[in-house]
This record gives sequence, structure tokens and C-alpha cells, in this order.
Amino acid sequence: MTKALLGCIADDFTGATDLANMLVRGGMRAVQSIGVPASDMKIEADALIVALKSRTIPAEEAVAQSLAALEWLRVQGCKQFLFKYCSTFDSTDKGNIGPVADALLDALGDNFTIACPAFPENGRTIFRGNLFVGDVLLNESGMQNHPLTPMTDPNLVRVLQRQTKSKVGLIAYDVIAKGAQAVRERITSLRNDGVRLAIADAVSDADLYVLGEACSALKLITGGSGIALGLPDNFRAANLLSEAGHASDLPKIEGKSVVLAGSASKATNEQVAEWRATRPSFRIDPLALSGGEPVVEQAVEFASKHADEPVLIYATSTPDEVKAVQKELGVEKAGHLVEQALASIASRLRDAGVRKFVVAGGETSGAVVQALGVKSLRIGAQIDPGVPATQSIGEEPLGLALKSGNFGTKAFFVKALKSLDGAA
Repeated sequence: MTKALLGCIADDFTGATDLANMLVRGGMRAVQSIGVPASDMKIEADALIVALKSRTIPAEEAVAQSLAALEWLRVQGCKQFLFKYCSTFDSTDKGNIGPVADALLDALGDNFTIACPAFPENGRTIFRGNLFVGDVLLNESGMQNHPLTPMTDPNLVRVLQRQTKSKVGLIAYDVIAKGAQAVRERITSLRNDGVRLAIADAVSDADLYVLGEACSALKLITGGSGIALGLPDNFRAANLLSEAGHASDLPKIEGKSVVLAGSASKATNEQVAEWRATRPSFRIDPLALSGGEPVVEQAVEFASKHADEPVLIYATSTPDEVKAVQKELGVEKAGHLVEQALASIASRLRDAGVRKFVVAGGETSGAVVQALGVKSLRIGAQIDPGVPATQSIGEEPLGLALKSGNFGTKAFFVKALKSLDGAA
């Protein structure tokens, strides 16, 4: 059995598939596990991604889960490790990015890593340590209104420094523009200055390839999925990875389809509006759920009445609507109600013959795959930047497109269904 080369720990489910998508595009066979697998579980793949639901839990719990994932990945023989978080650096001043990065470095016996959430293909770039979303700074992008991790400071050096006792530095664009050797020299200089974590600028894919090459000797890399662009070539240069022309191939799955949306992000709001203009949809009302109304049953009945076509079942709302619900129910209860309702709907629809699920939102995706009993996923071809088609591993595979709330074009839901229908 071929041992895995790259071991990845992702802090949410859609982020894990986003990362796996990048690695498959680079020719690595990728398998994503939902949570830390059993200690004796062996998986044949070049890259293994453990998907946690640790982005917004208490920092000490995120650290414990991440260390458990690291231990399993080390048993699988992985030679390098990657801690993946959101391209908008979703976190708070208490964590969880800094504490997890520190703990992983300690466990690996190393004293330096980079932090680079840049994903230029999706409009996330870093310049002079400041994170941009499209043409605006992070704190002007809508992320300042995030219900769980409001991002009000675009300077990632400052943000990360507030999360860690380690010294935080910067690998600026000027250095990256000079190439991988210049970056390696900058890393040596930062180490000598006592810097343990360094934000790395990146405004293009070319910068990410430079960073990937420069970090080939690091035990740990941290960042968004974009940082994985340059990693497959490192293993190829070391004669550890062959050209894999069919890394994204998945068998075709027959059966019905559904779209489930729980994210309140701007992109998902646009996708929901695009779908609703011409196709059937059912809205989940958190206040009705809280009041004990049979919303789940109503949604399943709605889907059964449209058995000849896919439907959208959504709880997506505007930021003002989300705040109003949170004021009424509380932040944690509001989110939990929606996630569990969509998870229950997914489970019932699976029992009714649905075999293909398009899911919007990281927290929602996590709840849905758990309800469906999915333990691991094979990663297929890209649907939109950051979002691949996937299939569950097991006797009766399911087709899944798990989308981070902020990702995808307006027509993503339709594109995703076509991709899942046409997997071959």
C-alpha cells in the first residue's frame, strides 16, 4: 500500500473539499475523512485531508481535535502537514488559527511556519500583510458582519498576533517577487529573529507556487486552499509523486438530487435568488422551528411534490434578518436549529431516494454529511473555483458538492447538479 505524502487538517468541511480540489488539480489522489478516522483505518491516497468542525469551537477544543488529526496522519506516513483555514481568515482574537498552529508546531518539534490564506482565483489576495476580498479590504467586504467571526481588521499580522504568544512576522511581496530562494532566505532571517509565525503576501497564483516551492522543507504549512497549489510539484521533484492524469475521475451515480443552503453569505444569497427566480424552493424559518412548527416535515413534503425536478431548501437570509433572528433566539441556538433542520431533511430525503446533494455553507455541510453517515469522500473535478464534485466512500455512494458560503458563481447550484449528474 502506498503511503500518503501530504497530511492536511481543515477547520471545516467545505474548506477541506476546497483544499482537496486544489490537490487533485495538481495530480494528487485525494481522500477527505469526516472527522478523525479510526486509528486502524488505512486509506490509499497521495493526500489525506481530515475535515474537522473546529473553526468556531473553543480554542482548547480546536487544539485537541487538531492534534488528534495530526497523530492519525503521522501514522499514515505523511511527510508534510498542512493546517487549512478559510481564505478570509475567519477567527477571533481568542483563536483558533494561532493556538492550533502553535500546538501543531510544538507536536512536530518545529519552530516556524507561514500563514497564507490567499486564494487569488476567488479574489482573496494579501499585500503588505493586508487581506483583500476583491477590490476591498477584508473589513469592508461584508465579513465584518459575520455572525460568528466578524473580521474587522484587515491586517493579518495584527490579527494573528492577538491570537498567539509567538512572535508574528511578514514575508512581503517584494521578497516573494524575487523567487523561492529569496523567500527561503527571508524565512531563515525571521527564524533568527525569533519569529515563529509569518504572514505571507500573495496577489497571484504565481506567488503561491513560489511559496509552495520555498516551503518544501517545512514540516508544517498553514493557509487557505491556495497555498496547496505548489505542493504537488515538490513531491514530484523528489520522485515521490507520478503524473496522475485521472486523479479526478469519479463513477456516475444515479438518483434524485436536492440543493440545501444554510449560509448567510453574500455569494449564497445571490445563488439562492438566482435559483428562486425560475425553480422551486422552500424556505426554512428559524423562528418557526423554534416555535415547534413541523418545518422539517413540510420541507420533505415539498420536495416529494416536486419529485420530477430538484428543489432548493434554504435558510439563507440577509445580514439584517440573521441579526434579528439571533436577537430573538441567540447566536448559537439560531445556527444550531438551522443546521439540524437541514441535516434532518437531508437524512429523510436520502431515505426517499435522493442520492446527490448540493450543500451551501461550511457549518451546514458538516451537519449534513454527519446526518448522512458519510465518513470519507473521494474528490473529483472542480465545479467552480474552490468547490469540487465529491463522492462518499461506501457500499452505496452519494454524490456531494459541499460549498463554502462565500464561494461559487451565481449559477453555482445548477452547475453543481450538472456536474454531479455527469460524473463519469
